[in-house]
Amino acid sequence: MTTLHARKNSRAHAFGGIEKQPVSKGKTDKAVYMEPASHSSSCVAKLVDPPIKPLFKPVDYVETLAKIQEELEGAQEHEKSGLYLEQSFVFRGLGELKLMRRSLRSAYQHAVTSHERVVYASWLKYERRDEELNDKPPEVCDSQKAEFFKSAAVSSCTFQPLDVCTRMPDADLCPEECSSSSYSEDDVVFHIDGEQVYCNRKRMASLSSPFYSMLNGCFTESRTRDIEFSGNGISAPGMRAVEKFSKSGKLEQATPNIVMEVLAFANRFFCENMRDACDHYLAALVHSLQHATMLIESGLEENAQALVATCLQAFLHELPYSLKVPQVARLFCDAEGRNKLKSAGHSSFALYALLSQVAMDEDNSSDISANLLEQMRVYANSSRPTSLVLHQLGCVMLTKKHYAEAQELFQGAAQHGHPYSLAGVARVKYNCGQQQAAYAEATAIISCYKPCGWMFQERALYCTDGREKLLDLDKATDIDPTLPYPYKYRAASLMYEEKVPEAITEINRILGFKVTPDCLELRIYFCLAIQDYAGAVRDLRALLTLEPSYVMYSGRVSATQLLGLLSQNVDQWTKADCWMQLYDRWSSVDDIGSLAVVHQMLESDPGKGLLFFRQSLLLLRLNCPKSAMRSLRLAREHANSDHERLVYEGWILYDTGHRQEALLKAEESVALQRSFEAFFLKAYALADTSLDESSSAKVVELLEEALKCPSDGLRKGQALNNLGSVYVDCEKFELAADCYVSALKIRHTRAHQGLARVHFLQGDRKSAHEEMTKLIEKACNNATAYEKRSEYCDRDTITADLNMVTQIDPLRTYPYRYRAAVSMDNHREEEAIAELSKALAFKADLHVLHLRAAFCECIGELSSALRDCRAALSVDPNHQDSLELRSRVLSRL
Repeated sequence: MTTLHARKNSRAHAFGGIEKQPVSKGKTDKAVYMEPASHSSSCVAKLVDPPIKPLFKPVDYVETLAKIQEELEGAQEHEKSGLYLEQSFVFRGLGELKLMRRSLRSAYQHAVTSHERVVYASWLKYERRDEELNDKPPEVCDSQKAEFFKSAAVSSCTFQPLDVCTRMPDADLCPEECSSSSYSEDDVVFHIDGEQVYCNRKRMASLSSPFYSMLNGCFTESRTRDIEFSGNGISAPGMRAVEKFSKSGKLEQATPNIVMEVLAFANRFFCENMRDACDHYLAALVHSLQHATMLIESGLEENAQALVATCLQAFLHELPYSLKVPQVARLFCDAEGRNKLKSAGHSSFALYALLSQVAMDEDNSSDISANLLEQMRVYANSSRPTSLVLHQLGCVMLTKKHYAEAQELFQGAAQHGHPYSLAGVARVKYNCGQQQAAYAEATAIISCYKPCGWMFQERALYCTDGREKLLDLDKATDIDPTLPYPYKYRAASLMYEEKVPEAITEINRILGFKVTPDCLELRIYFCLAIQDYAGAVRDLRALLTLEPSYVMYSGRVSATQLLGLLSQNVDQWTKADCWMQLYDRWSSVDDIGSLAVVHQMLESDPGKGLLFFRQSLLLLRLNCPKSAMRSLRLAREHANSDHERLVYEGWILYDTGHRQEALLKAEESVALQRSFEAFFLKAYALADTSLDESSSAKVVELLEEALKCPSDGLRKGQALNNLGSVYVDCEKFELAADCYVSALKIRHTRAHQGLARVHFLQGDRKSAHEEMTKLIEKACNNATAYEKRSEYCDRDTITADLNMVTQIDPLRTYPYRYRAAVSMDNHREEEAIAELSKALAFKADLHVLHLRAAFCECIGELSSALRDCRAALSVDPNHQDSLELRSRVLSRL
């Protein structure tokens, strides 16, 4: 890694007020990111406690997924959407957001009612809210604006209705045209408030049974031509619309307020066809959140099913903004509104599960969150959803410091089979000053259930002995290395002991595979403690790329302000310097350092779309998809031309899974102007869509065209690397080697990996190993490099490389699978299964699940094999090997 050096200490006075902050070598800043640990005998400061998360976290998620899958196999169609929803809760708790979305899509596909389809479609849209091309939030009107819009719209027919009729007449009939000369002697005249409305008796009678009885039965009206009809809730214009409907069966050119009159009239006189026509006519008027807020009350009062469904869809479509509209909030939260929705058939567990999630995402201590969760609780009809809603309510009450209620709710969730809620019970006791009781509660969890990382992390919070605390946190990391808190605490403890380099090394362990703002913030404090201002500036820039409005020092200093002060203490780079630094960091695979350089370049050139695009590529490599999407949008907004904008829109589509649409955008861009990025996007999308012989040739052609266009070496190195990969797939090894060598000449370090593959495929294992060793020497803690080099090692050294992979990035599952396979080959079956279980403790990996199922089958543990097969099919329902294994196990059982 290229290191930025701080200026001499003689310039420390330029640091100004920041130097006066309580950040000095050998001490942690307790006031900034830590609080005194009154329970610690060694007075070691502690970080802010990790929160009890409002998630469904079963102790053995594999068992839970298998159980849901088993229920799905025997479920009736109307039960499946609810089961897929429960499956999505499990994946959300695991942090597997892609799998969670897939479960929601399955819930939508198996929905049997229009209400369910509306809810699940809206839920999917909400989950994709950061990925849409049109990311502008809708204008949320307040109540006064809504009333103004309502009066203006209804009075002047501002709505643009959809064509709900097969035809619309060119002009409406004038009252003068409705004269007695236009009607026969069999017609009737309705007198309404001094006006006369001529109607055909037979057609009016056909509207409903009540009208038929009135006009043809034993009533007085059946024997008279003139009928006084005032006081029946309809005006003369409304009655004329009814008369037209009786003739044509259509609502022709009626204004919205007239249709509302007709709808009420149709309900009063049981005119079902006319009611349905009004319902669909009004539903077609709903084009926005504002329209929906104006029409929902009428829809509920008149039981207009289509209108209510459309309004509900509009509300859910605009989440989370719609919950900020008072009228919408009242509808979902007030008893009267909820009862109306229920009567209309638009109330369900799924609806309130979505709404409560949105509310908690906005503010999990709000009254609206608690209110929606209470309604969700009403519709929970089995243990899993009940335990989830009780746990979430407990989290809300814990945040609101309603401890007695929180404890009762957590205990209720635990009784329904959710042990994670017992951590909430322990936290409540701790917050109430019952530290020993909290410790005992956490210890009981560990002794009663299969150990999980969060259990030891939770107990560590209540330890009075610093040594025991660290042992528990080490155990938490051993079981679940993805938990950030143990790394942060160990780093803070080392900082307290004046072991700053060791503290930085510890926090680097998690930053090597999981970049988060809080961990970057901690490393910034450590850098300040040793006056490494350049390192602090680097991390500040990376942090601000992830969260532009981040605030540090317990909310007292914005990261932007701190960056401005610290920047005075480091060398200022010119534009040329920045490009040189970027090349250095890119070639050393220092993604955080590269991100910092791009951030600095954007400060001097904020309108550069290409820089935002490069920023998005780095963020994707750091597995920060939301931040990457934000950068892509900024790239689109700052594009200097239409063809450049189309490329960025194409990448947005590609990253959200719309491959064909991305191809079309690339083609549009090329049609406007030939450019490197347009050809590269087209080649990338085409290669990902299909890579048969003909498409491979096309990809090669596109990449060659891209390389002919102007671009910087960083992107051309990537194109050459990709071109080499295509040549390898086509077994054109010499051409592939030429591409990789050319990429290395312009410092695209990752090309070592491709060149190693070429050597290996040509039978030169030693050269392949040497090539990967060069990549390891150049790259910064590159787990991929060690993993790939292990493929070219002899058997004795493979394990060392794979152990290094696990140490650098425990999320990579190949090392676990390899070690398990070796143990299985040596007839150490229990060790093999234990190795796979280590990975499954924190990651729902399809291949690990399938491999453990196969191992269990081999040793005759058929029930365990079936469990893992079903869990694997939860991850991928179409995984052929797991389907075959499940059938085989079922036949043996």
